Amino acid sequence: MKLSSLSSPDAQLDLRGTPCPINFVRTKLRLEKMPPGGLLEVWLDPGEPIEQVPDSLIMAGYQVEQIADCAGYFSLLVRRPAIAQ
Repeated sequence: MKLSSLSSPDAQLDLRGTPCPINFVRTKLRLEKMPPGGLLEVWLDPGEPIEQVPDSLIMAGYQVEQIADCAGYFSLLVRRPAIAQ
């Protein structure tokens, strides 16, 4: 992980209040619109969203670079693979 890349995501997606699996689907759709290698910051609720979405993204071939607890929600940094899938 490079600190410079972690500090500047290319896009942000606020999915607080969005239930599973809709939050995973919206994250995946947003990542598909990004250029290869793009970094997306996603805000997720505690509980099922933060427990399920990162694992689902990894299984779909995305790289979860960071998960941060932001007091009331979680910030997830996800990178689209450099080679489009």
